[in-house]
Amino acid sequence: MRIPFLDLSIKDPEHKAELLLAVEKVLIHGRIVHGPEVDKFEKQIAQFIGRKHAVGVASGTDAVYLALRALDIGSGDEVITTPLSWIATFNAIAACGAIPVSVDIRQDLNIDPFLIEQAITPNTKAILPVHFTGKPCEMDVILSIAKKHSLFVIEDAAQGFGAAFKGSPVGGFGNIGAVSLNPMKVLKSFGNAGVILTDDYDLQERIRRLTYAGTINAEECIEIALNSKIDTIQAAMVLVNFRYFNSVLARRSEVAIRYDILLSDVVICPKRNLDYKHSYYTYTILAENRDELQNYLTSRGIETKVQHLVLMPEQPAYNYLPTKTYPVAEDLRNKILSIPAHENTTEEEQMYISECVHEFYSPK
Repeated sequence: MRIPFLDLSIKDPEHKAELLLAVEKVLIHGRIVHGPEVDKFEKQIAQFIGRKHAVGVASGTDAVYLALRALDIGSGDEVITTPLSWIATFNAIAACGAIPVSVDIRQDLNIDPFLIEQAITPNTKAILPVHFTGKPCEMDVILSIAKKHSLFVIEDAAQGFGAAFKGSPVGGFGNIGAVSLNPMKVLKSFGNAGVILTDDYDLQERIRRLTYAGTINAEECIEIALNSKIDTIQAAMVLVNFRYFNSVLARRSEVAIRYDILLSDVVICPKRNLDYKHSYYTYTILAENRDELQNYLTSRGIETKVQHLVLMPEQPAYNYLPTKTYPVAEDLRNKILSIPAHENTTEEEQMYISECVHEFYSPK
């Protein structure tokens, strides 16, 4: 059996027909930029999260970067975040001229909120938690710390759309939520796309200006920025996928529950908790002898991913940062392994993956 890590094909003929019709409608009305689908997309996403405003952008990286820009975070400012994420999180901070400051994670792979306060300095301007793998961070503690120290909170919800903490959707906490909608995400586009969420009207207005080269009415440039608009076709296609989103979330949860049952006797599976709803961007296990297990699964036709072996502060581009240790992250990055667990993963595939994992750990 050959099992890819992710299957991006659209198998449902009705779903495919809806996507093609959405593109055709855009081609007919011709408003490729700022089309009516963008406004509809923004309103539906804002309503889903429970935010007053949503601004569609060109990518999840743009979403984080523009959130920081909109809050005037720049040269010399410090932003506290996790060491474990894709490098775009650090890059967005550094691209603003700010300094990324990492604190260690917990066993759930998210930032340890109880290490944040000791990392705060007079230069700290914001906390940027990442809902890694789609599991929410402990937002009540983070918000409490931010309030105590008058800091901004920007959620990097790139992996977390559809997740919730204590009944509230991620992306709805703090000053701004930043979401990625690229093809690998649970709510996916067909290229790159993202969305920024806030309750602040003035922030929303500034973010819109920043997405369009810092201009007013596309003519008068009042601050330096680049082009980060979402395309109408992407918004139109995301709207179609949004109609299927709840069923996708439910299906991913079913896949995760089955893996919990099949694998928990040989590896550490993601922990469930009544405080949160996991969106399962990935199903990431903690496995002993991870590299050997991954090689074995590859030999059996199963594609897996390690996200991410190199911690962000260790990347060559950030060798100017002070050297720090992250004991938990450094340990867990040698155990994390994401296995195929999307909405198209079949029960037969899960059984095969489970059999292979058990074979690897069985006495030789």
